[in-house]
Parts: sequence; C-alpha cells; structure tokens
Amino acid sequence: MNAPAPTAEDIRAIVAPLASLEGPLLPMLHALQDSYGHVPQAAVPVLADMLNLGRAEVHGVISFYHDFRDAPAGRHVLKICRAEACQSMGANRLADSTLRKLGIGWHDTTRNGAVTVEPVYCLGLCACAPAAMLDDRVVGRVDDARMDKLLSEVGA
Repeated sequence: MNAPAPTAEDIRAIVAPLASLEGPLLPMLHALQDSYGHVPQAAVPVLADMLNLGRAEVHGVISFYHDFRDAPAGRHVLKICRAEACQSMGANRLADSTLRKLGIGWHDTTRNGAVTVEPVYCLGLCACAPAAMLDDRVVGRVDDARMDKLLSEVGA
C-alpha cells in the first residue's frame, strides 16, 4: 500500500525551518527528498509560493539536478559510470547488458522494487574502470560477473 500524498501543510512543515537560509531552495529540496525519497510534485507550488518564485523556476531546478527524483527510488540505487574513461573500458556494454538483464531502462526500478539504475558521470575511479556505485559503495573493474554478484546481493 502506498503512503498518502503529502499535503501542502506537510511540505511546509518540512521546509519552513529552512526558509531563513540564504538560497534556501536546494536545502528545501534535499529535505523533501530525505523525507519522502523523492520531491513530491505537490511541493512545486508550495516552494514557489514560499520563495516568491515561478513554478517553472522551481521545476527547472528539480529537473536540472540529476539527484532529485520525481518518484521514489528502489530499495537500492545502482549508478553506472558513463564518463569517457569508463566507456573506453566497456562501461556502455556493461550498462546495456545490466539494463537488459533487469528488463528496465535508465532511471527505472525493477518490478520487485529492489534496485533503480541511474547513469553517473564520473565516480573518480577512472584507473579502475568501469566503475559503478551501489548505494554508497563504489566498485571498480566491474565486469558482468561482478555486476551479477552486486545485483544478487540486493535481490535484483
């Protein structure tokens, strides 16, 4: 069963303590994502009103930053590096193979809710390419066997 959508009052309660910060929009968006696992669509008009911004401005910030989600992620998040060093070492093939095995596309979540797969542009592990990050754990020299092991660890 899904949790009920947050109300404007719920959203205000989370973000109001941050309103006095200089440049409060990003901290507010992070607080909402920390609370709900994503930035609820209902937050856009609330934030726009509180900060005297247009709804399009708020939406633009949410859509510009890749880490903000408009829907909750799976229980685990797998990020596969798409930067040049990793591409040169087979990251595109690894990504295609992983997405095909899971039956999903980028930014999608497996049917069982176990894992969401996202692209990332450099994990700083270029010497050990291709790299991936499962939740907060960075892994280098990822091949199909290592990826299968990672996915099995999270029930994907």
